Amino acid sequence: MARGRKRGRRAVALRYDGSGAPRVTAAGGGALAERILATARQHGVPLHEDPALAEALAAVPVGEEIPPELYVAVAEVLAFVFLVHGRGTDPGTAERGA
Repeated sequence: MARGRKRGRRAVALRYDGSGAPRVTAAGGGALAERILATARQHGVPLHEDPALAEALAAVPVGEEIPPELYVAVAEVLAFVFLVHGRGTDPGTAERGA
């Protein structure tokens, strides 16, 4: 990347089933980022905008669990998502559809 250029928008999708750490399921920039965001909106997936976190998560290979150094930041996002959906902060309730 050339110095002084503005970096394009990045998007990362995570999956968390309540066991282990969340996994990166999609990541990309530019047009791919826009497709990830459009798909999320289409399916009612809550979006959280944090460019620094997206950049760090984009470095994780798709299909891999997030590294321990990102646990706290991602846990804060997951807590937000669970609260938005009225599920409290118990990740198990998301799987049960409570």
